[in-house]
Amino acid sequence: MRTSATRAAAAAAVLLVATGCTRRGNVEPAEPGTAMASDLAGPLIPATTTMTTAWEVPRNPLTDAALDVSPLGEQIRRGYRIFTNTPAEAPAFVHNKLSCGNCHLNAGQRERALPVVGIATAFPEYNKRDARRITLGERVISCFMRSENGSAGAEAPTPASREVLALSAYITWLSQGWAASTSPSWRGRNAIAAAKLIPIDRLDPRRGAALFDEHCSSCHGQDGQGVPIGDKRAGPLWGPDSWNDGAGAARVYTLAGIIRYAMPYLDPGSLSDEQAQEIAAFITSKPRPAYAGKANDYPTVGPPVDAVYYRR
Repeated sequence: MRTSATRAAAAAAVLLVATGCTRRGNVEPAEPGTAMASDLAGPLIPATTTMTTAWEVPRNPLTDAALDVSPLGEQIRRGYRIFTNTPAEAPAFVHNKLSCGNCHLNAGQRERALPVVGIATAFPEYNKRDARRITLGERVISCFMRSENGSAGAEAPTPASREVLALSAYITWLSQGWAASTSPSWRGRNAIAAAKLIPIDRLDPRRGAALFDEHCSSCHGQDGQGVPIGDKRAGPLWGPDSWNDGAGAARVYTLAGIIRYAMPYLDPGSLSDEQAQEIAAFITSKPRPAYAGKANDYPTVGPPVDAVYYRR
């Protein structure tokens, strides 16, 4: 049973979106050691990142002096810590070696790298995979179960789980200033244009393997498991420590969009649409954990053509 303080904090997190909802695209003053506001793309680190901005976090609740020490403030800070170090901070629901920040770069605050700034205002929203409207908390649970391979554990997260509430609070905090029931303009801009998509059967994992070796292996290793770079390590791309086959990144075109606009980490956008798709075809040809719930996905339309781990 959750305490009344926890329930109150969760409710307050939802109300964060409403505060200042007439402002849009607001940028908070930069903290020491972060990118200056004039360097940002709205509130986001630019997609054309530099060696300096590649590691910056424009809004960091751990250093934000305006964030108080209330239960909600502590929940937001916990959500940030989970987002940036998920296996260590949410071990009950993480059964691989990936953090949220491995896909949502710069703590979810980089342009064209799956940014989460402002997205809380879009929920609840229709989800094609579930064929229903889902809440932000349910979207967080889905990420735990799929991208973090939480389905491999004995315990599944619920909307009342502390970890789900904390991540929702952090994402909601990043959505301050955006009107409710809207989706920010930068959402979905990591996708490859439909006219540039190559039919799945024309993509060759062997070509992708050569491109991977040339452009990706310096960080991810030839075995795809990531190599240490200072105090950081790139996330594993296949095998038991990666996302499972029900995750969004297990779809060829979805993964290709991430690669096209967010990778290589220090030179994003340098790969062509075709190269990104070939690399994605190679990565999705590799084994990964199975998501037992795949049979229940896409109940009304069937799995997309790039969902290659699904039986047809």
